[in-house]
Amino acid sequence: MHKHAGSHKEPAFDSRHFRQALSQFATGVTVVTTRLPDGSFLGLTASSFNSVSLTPPLVLWSLAQTANSLPVFSGNSHYVINILAADQTELAERFSRRIANRFDGVDYELSHAGLPILKGVAAWFECHNRSRYPEGDHVIFVGEVEHCDVHAKQALVFHNGKFVATTA
Repeated sequence: MHKHAGSHKEPAFDSRHFRQALSQFATGVTVVTTRLPDGSFLGLTASSFNSVSLTPPLVLWSLAQTANSLPVFSGNSHYVINILAADQTELAERFSRRIANRFDGVDYELSHAGLPILKGVAAWFECHNRSRYPEGDHVIFVGEVEHCDVHAKQALVFHNGKFVATTA
C-alpha cells in the first residue's frame, strides 16, 4: 500500500507548463447546477468530472477553493451535473462567464429536487452532495447519483484550451 510521503518536493516545472501538459487530456464538459438560498439558480461550467463507482452510483467533480460559489455547493444537499452535447458550446461559455444571470434565456426543466436540468444535454445526473475533499487549490465533490437520464448525442469536449465537438 502506497502512503502519502510527508515531505513535499518542489516540481521541476512551473504551473504554466503543468497546465499546458494537462490541456492535452481531452475532457467532457459539464454545467453543474444548484439553488441559491434566495431560490434563484446557480450554474457553472466544469470539465473536472469523472465516474467513481457503479455500486453505489458515485461521480466526482472539483471546484477551486477561491470560487465564490464554493460555500453554496458545499452547503447544499443536491446538485445536477449536466453533460453538454456537441452543439452546446454557447452554454459552456455562458456558464463560465461572470454575468448577472447565467440562466436568462436558457431552456431547462426541473429535477426531482427542483434543480435545473439544461435542455438538449447528452446526459444528466442529480446527485446528493455525499462528501467533499479539500486537495491543493480545489475541493473534490463526490456525489451519489439519485436520478439520471441519457440522450445519446455527440459530445462537447475541452482540449488544448478550446471547446471541440466530437464527430461520428
